[in-house]
Amino acid sequence: MNRVPRPALVLGLLTALNFLNYIDRYILPAVQPLVKQEFHPSDTALGALTTVFFIFYMCCAPAIGFLADRKSRKMIITIGAVVWSAATLLTAITHNFTELLVRHTVVGVGEATFSLIAPAYIADLYPEERRGRVLALFYLAIPVGAALGYIIGGALGTTHGWRSPFYVCAIPGFIVAFAFYFAGAEPTRGAKEAGLLTVERTTFHGLLRNPAFWTATLGLAMMTFAMGGISAWMPTFLERERGIPLDKANYYFGIITVIDGLAGTAVGGWLGDLWLKRTRSAYYLLSALSMLLAIPGALFAFYGNPAWIFLSLAGAEFFLFLNTGPLNAAIVNSVAAPIRATAIGVNLFTIHLLGDALSPTIIGAISDRSTLRLGFSITLIALVFSAIILFIGMRFAPPLSSEQQPNLAGASA
Repeated sequence: MNRVPRPALVLGLLTALNFLNYIDRYILPAVQPLVKQEFHPSDTALGALTTVFFIFYMCCAPAIGFLADRKSRKMIITIGAVVWSAATLLTAITHNFTELLVRHTVVGVGEATFSLIAPAYIADLYPEERRGRVLALFYLAIPVGAALGYIIGGALGTTHGWRSPFYVCAIPGFIVAFAFYFAGAEPTRGAKEAGLLTVERTTFHGLLRNPAFWTATLGLAMMTFAMGGISAWMPTFLERERGIPLDKANYYFGIITVIDGLAGTAVGGWLGDLWLKRTRSAYYLLSALSMLLAIPGALFAFYGNPAWIFLSLAGAEFFLFLNTGPLNAAIVNSVAAPIRATAIGVNLFTIHLLGDALSPTIIGAISDRSTLRLGFSITLIALVFSAIILFIGMRFAPPLSSEQQPNLAGASA
């Protein structure tokens, strides 16, 4: 009997891998002050840990995307998950800052394979009108995993040393990776869509002049710049600027992240698909508005009354997570199946090159010369640029399959 794809099971396993992926990624910000105590790096060097991770992560992405459009995506995802799970275990033999840098580099290479291919894989399991909600479910793993990364890192790091939290994800990562590999057959590329097969949507040369793809990508890049910088430095900011103990800073920030992430991502996915029934530009519009609505909360968190900092952060994070499903769905829908993994590879390269590969180091450098609060201010500028780009992108949103049916029928007549 031929094996068939099982969408719900595969989506669940991919979401579980994403969950473990983000726990591992956000343990480092939670234990940065402890790493600084042992190795005594500057804030610029601490920020560079995240920068190096994303440099290798993004540089691998285009080549992996090209390969994934031609070879077994299931095998590549499995290999990547095994690599980053194994790299997590290398933390046990990390005894100086250089070794920590190498360990983080290997994790970046492993994570690139999974993060790049999973959205394209999911797109072949579900039709385009459901992708906002489905991708929102997949990306719910980001706030939950990030929150647990902060909480686990703060709790275990302060009691058992900063290395201990990294072991939490290693064994589960191996188990889920192999479970995914044996979960069912790989879906046929393009099986769930009837999109217009234009040059811009089906070829690499066309991708370079695809405005729907590039406005969504550049808007996401600016948002990633802001989110990456805030995520990397917020626990340190709460301890250093607000006098909150590190374990409590990680705990409270983690709780806010998981609540806002679940609520914002779920609402955004549902609202984006609902609006899509009325206008093809819904994903771009909702994402642009969410960027602007996040600015007041972030501004007050950085410069307002310390007594209101957690409420301010909660407001800012909710609106930042609101665009997760819609904006990623916009990127997936901007291209067709033949080049989707390649396009996501280009997208990941771009958003990290212009986003969180830069912001942690830039914020750290500003902090070394001034204050961490001033360093955070550049994230607000990035959110404004993100909104402007996405508003421009509304005019380039591709037509839906349902809009094309009458034209196709008329052509055949």
